[in-house]
Amino acid sequence: MKRNEPAITPELVAQHGLKPDEYDRLLKLIGRTPTFTELGIFSAMWNEHCSYKSSKVHLRGLPTSAPWVIQGPGENAGVIDIGDGLACVFKMESHNHPSFIEPYQGATTGVGGILRDVFTMGARPIACLDALSFGDPKHPKTRHLVSGVVAGVGGYGNSFGVPTVGGQMRFHSRYDGNNLVNAMAVGLAETDKIFYAAASGVDMPIVYLGSKTGRDGIHGASMASAEFDEDSEGKRPTVQVGDPFSEKLLLEACLEIMAKDCVIAIQDMGAAGLTCSAVEMGAKGDLGVDLDLDKVPCRETGMSGYEMMLSESQERMLMVLKPEKEKEAEAIFRKWGLDFAVVGKTTPTKRFVVRHGGEVIADLPIKELGDEAPVYKRPFVEMPKRPVIEAEDVKPPMANADALEKLIATPDLCSKRWVWEQYDHVILGNTVQRPGGDAAVVRVLDGPKALALTADVTPRYCEANPFEGGKQAVAEAWRNITAVGGTPLAITDNLNFGNPEKPEIMGQFVGCVRGIAAACTALDFPVVSGNVSLYNETNGRGILPTPTIGGVGILADFTKSATLAFKGAGQAIFLIGETVGWLGQSLYLRDICGQEEGAPPPVDLVEEKENGDLVRAMIKEGLLTAVHDVSDGGLLVALAEMAMAGNIGARIDLAPTDTPAHAYWFGEDQARYVVTASSADIEKVVARAKAASIPLSPLGVTGGDALALAGERAVPVAKLSERHEGWLPGYMAGSSAAA
Repeated sequence: MKRNEPAITPELVAQHGLKPDEYDRLLKLIGRTPTFTELGIFSAMWNEHCSYKSSKVHLRGLPTSAPWVIQGPGENAGVIDIGDGLACVFKMESHNHPSFIEPYQGATTGVGGILRDVFTMGARPIACLDALSFGDPKHPKTRHLVSGVVAGVGGYGNSFGVPTVGGQMRFHSRYDGNNLVNAMAVGLAETDKIFYAAASGVDMPIVYLGSKTGRDGIHGASMASAEFDEDSEGKRPTVQVGDPFSEKLLLEACLEIMAKDCVIAIQDMGAAGLTCSAVEMGAKGDLGVDLDLDKVPCRETGMSGYEMMLSESQERMLMVLKPEKEKEAEAIFRKWGLDFAVVGKTTPTKRFVVRHGGEVIADLPIKELGDEAPVYKRPFVEMPKRPVIEAEDVKPPMANADALEKLIATPDLCSKRWVWEQYDHVILGNTVQRPGGDAAVVRVLDGPKALALTADVTPRYCEANPFEGGKQAVAEAWRNITAVGGTPLAITDNLNFGNPEKPEIMGQFVGCVRGIAAACTALDFPVVSGNVSLYNETNGRGILPTPTIGGVGILADFTKSATLAFKGAGQAIFLIGETVGWLGQSLYLRDICGQEEGAPPPVDLVEEKENGDLVRAMIKEGLLTAVHDVSDGGLLVALAEMAMAGNIGARIDLAPTDTPAHAYWFGEDQARYVVTASSADIEKVVARAKAASIPLSPLGVTGGDALALAGERAVPVAKLSERHEGWLPGYMAGSSAAA
C-alpha cells in the first residue's frame, strides 16, 4: 500500500462526510484501516448523492413498470417503447449546489451530465427541459444567479446542438441560499439497441474515453450531500467545468462505436467520476475491476491516485469493449480527436483493485461498496394539517380585473420569454410546440409521431400537504401532456428536499413520495428514472419541498396537437371540470391578499383521469380549437394566457352565483381545462361531456381586443401582454420597480 498518504484520523474521516458509525461499518467490511484513496472511494460511494441511503426505502414504493417500460430506475436513464421499433430514453437530475456556488458552470455541467446519461444508453438526444427555482427577487444574489444559470443552460445546450424546449421557473425566499437547477434530457434509440452498464466477461478491456482528467469537481458528489454554510463560496473548486463541444464529439464517437457493435457495457463518469462508474459496471456484472491509473489521460501533472479517482471532470465515459473490436473503437475515437486509453480489465475476483505508480492504493470488495452502503429508516413526522380557507372568509382587496393585471405580472406568473429566447429551441428542426405552452411537442424523426414533454411541480402545495402536493405534481404533468393531445406514458422525477436528518423534512419527503406513487398508479404513469437531492439547506433553513416531475407522452400525429392560443373570433369557450373556488395556497391568496397559508386544493385522481381522457379524445377527434389546463392563478389567469397567446380577446358571460366571484376566477381547483370550439362543434362537445358525466360550463365567446368579464371592466389584451412580458426583462435590467 502507498505510504506517502495522510494518516487516517477521526478528523479526516469527518471531512469525508462519514459519521463514526459509518466508519465503523467500513472497518468491519474491509477488516483494516483504509488507505487515503480507499477512504475517498467510500466517501464517494456512501454519500447521499450516490447511495440514496436516506431515500431508498421509500423509493421502493413507486410504481415503475408498465407494458411500454423497457428499463426502469437503476440505469443511467429510463427507457420506454414508443412503437415502430423506437424507444424514448430520458432522465432528470439536479445540479443545485454547484449552480449556487458557480451559476454558469454549475448549470452548464448539469445539462452536460444529463445529456451523457441519455446517450450512454445508445440514444441520440433530441430535447432538453429545465426546472429552475430561485430566491426572492429582492435578495441581493438572485439576479446574479438567474443570469448565470440561464446563460449556462443555454450555453451548453445551444453549443451541443440540442433544443431546450420547456420547463418552469419560480421565485421564493426559501431558495435564497439554495437555488435549484433540475435538468432533463430526452433521446431516441432503437428498442433492440439499448446499452447498459453491467460488465460481462473476464479479462475484458476497460477503456477510458473522452476528455482528460483534471482536478475540477473533486468531492463534487460529497459537496452535493451536505448543507451549505457561510463557507459555500469556498467550495468553488468542487464545481466541474463543462465543454459542450467536446461532449458533442463524445456523443458522435460513442454512437458510432455502438453502431459498430464494439460495446459490452458503458457508464458515464458523472458523480464521483472514475470511482462510481468503475464500481457500478463491475458490481452490476458480478465481476471485479482492476484499474491502472498510470494509464489515465490527465491534463494536469502530478495528480495523485486519490485525485484521479474522485475527479468529476466532464465529458468522460468508461466502457467495457469487445477485445476484437478494440483497435476499431480506438480508431473511431482518434478520428473524433478524443482520448482512448485501456485503463484496466474485468476480473473474476469481485474486488476493486486500483494501482498507481506501481503500487496498489485500493483493494476493496466491489459489490459491498454499493450493496453495503448504509440504508437509513430515518424518523419522520407528518406536519399538522393546515386549515381549509373558506372563500367567504377571504375579502377581495381589489376588483377582479385589477387583480388579474397584478397577478399576470408577478415573478411566478410573468412570461419567461426572457429565459427561453436565450435557448435554441428549434435546432434539429423538430420542435413543433415551443416553450410557453402547456407542454413542448417534438417530432419523432420525420413524423407524424411526436413526443409531448413537460416539467412541473407546485412546491407551496407540497409544503402545506406533502401527500396532496406529490399527487398534484404528477397530475399537473399529466394534464400538461393531455392538453396538447398527448397520451402520458411515464415520468422521471427530481426530488429536491432539505436535511433528511430532521424528522419534519423527512416527513415532507415521505409524504410527497407517497403522493407521487398514488398519482402514478391511478394515472398509469410509471416512474422510470430520477434523482434525489437532499440537504438543500443553508444555515439550517431548508428549501420548499420541490419534487419536480418530468413527463413524457406520445402523439400519433403532431399535426393534430392542440395549443392554448385562441384561434379566432366567435368560438365558444368552455370550462371542463368542477369549480368550488379553492383559495388555500393559491397565488391570489399569496400575491393579492398577502396570505401564504391554508390547505392546498385536494387532487381527485379519478376526476383527473376522466376529465383528461375526455379532453384528449376530443382533441383527437378535432372538436377543440384551443386547450389549456387551469393551474397557477386559476381560471381567469388561464383565460388571459389563452387570449395573450392568440392576441384575441373574449367576452366572459358567466357570472358565478354559488361561489364568490374572486374565488371562482382565481381559485386553484384541480382537474380543469379551458377549451374552445367552433360553432359547428358546440353540440358535439356538450354531448360528449354529458355522456361522460363530466361538468362542462359555457364561459363565453372569443373575439375583440379585450378580456371582458361580466360586471367588470374590460382589460385590453395588449395591456395584459405588456404587463405579462415586462416584469422579467425589467428585473434583469435592474429595474427597482420590477424587483
